[in-house]
Amino acid sequence: MNQTPQGMRLQVGLFGRVNTGKSSLFNYITGQDAALASPVPGTTTDVVEQAMELLPLGPVLFLDTAGSDDASALGAARQERAKAALERSDVVVVVTVPGVWGDPEEALVAAAKLRKTALVVVVNKSDLGPSAEFLEGLKATGAPVLSCCTLDQAGRMDFLDAFKGALSAAVPDKAGPPLLGDLVPAGGLVAMVVPIDLQAPKGRLILPQVQAIRDCLDNDATVLVVKERELSAALGNLKTPPNLVVCDSQVVLKAAADTPPSVRLTTFSILFSRFKGDLEALARGAAAIHRLKAGDKVLIAEACTHHALEDDIGRVKIPRWLRRFTGLDLEIVHVSHHDYPEDLASYRLVVHCGACMLNRREMLSRLRRAEAAGTAVTNYGIAISTLQGVADRALQPFPAALRAYQEALKSELSNPTHGDKP
Repeated sequence: MNQTPQGMRLQVGLFGRVNTGKSSLFNYITGQDAALASPVPGTTTDVVEQAMELLPLGPVLFLDTAGSDDASALGAARQERAKAALERSDVVVVVTVPGVWGDPEEALVAAAKLRKTALVVVVNKSDLGPSAEFLEGLKATGAPVLSCCTLDQAGRMDFLDAFKGALSAAVPDKAGPPLLGDLVPAGGLVAMVVPIDLQAPKGRLILPQVQAIRDCLDNDATVLVVKERELSAALGNLKTPPNLVVCDSQVVLKAAADTPPSVRLTTFSILFSRFKGDLEALARGAAAIHRLKAGDKVLIAEACTHHALEDDIGRVKIPRWLRRFTGLDLEIVHVSHHDYPEDLASYRLVVHCGACMLNRREMLSRLRRAEAAGTAVTNYGIAISTLQGVADRALQPFPAALRAYQEALKSELSNPTHGDKP
């Protein structure tokens, strides 16, 4: 079974009015009864997700959403969930039926174009006979236009071939920044520092650690994995120093002390801040920690959901370190998974996790929303390194991000009103 993480899959969202057959199309594509299909309007009440392999595209995550014109009592809440799905969709599939095209569909097309998201139009219920004029008019969207009837199982494979072809043509370039392959030469060595504590899952490593190890192997590098207490001894046993040390953010202070200054060091979270987002923007955002004031609101955003333990990194440690570093009484708010405030203007700072469970598009969308609100945003790893006094060291492998952080810090400290909100 393919275990590709959700955040690494191409995410394809199905959007459209109620009763256009989005859930039927969803099941038609996946070949499963993954979504409840019914002639009753508003059957889909929340985003339904289905992961599958769709060759030649590879691992895909389909998102079936509620109707864009849902006028039911829960319609507004359903629309918020659909909007969140739109933010993370790499491809927006607008589903309609013969003769139906108006403001709801145009709004979806406009939203996709605003976000520079790939777009495909599917006319469902083609057995009702869409006119040539109607189909011709849909070409104005600039998107591939396909027709299908989900009741026609005999034609399913032909539609799937056409659908996959349309996705392949429309799909965005998924190549983003590397995880760490460009930081280590082929044949090089990476020392990874992995604490085994209450938050370490029993019998396995967490996703960022696994992905970092795999990326090293893909780039012909050697990996040495140790706990924080063994790092110093392990480095002393090496004939030549490693090309890079990568540690868990929570032990960055000790790892920095145990790693010779000549060896570059960073954290798993900082690696993911580049891989999933904009490292320079997140580095600039960390400088805002130095300008927090009493009563400021700080949002701590986690991409995953888990039961917080007694010393949870996001809910306990980072708030404690923030208050200790600033000496201030701060108002700290937590959100998790796809819950993310629509209005960020009331927050002085967002501290976001490494986003290993989000795709790059959703993380970049969150950064854009914070920027539009005038709210500084940074990442767990950069924030913790700042609070521990080793941000310069942890950002050293990334000269542009280090420069962005230092310039922002100089600006924050030299201008007592810099970044103030009305």
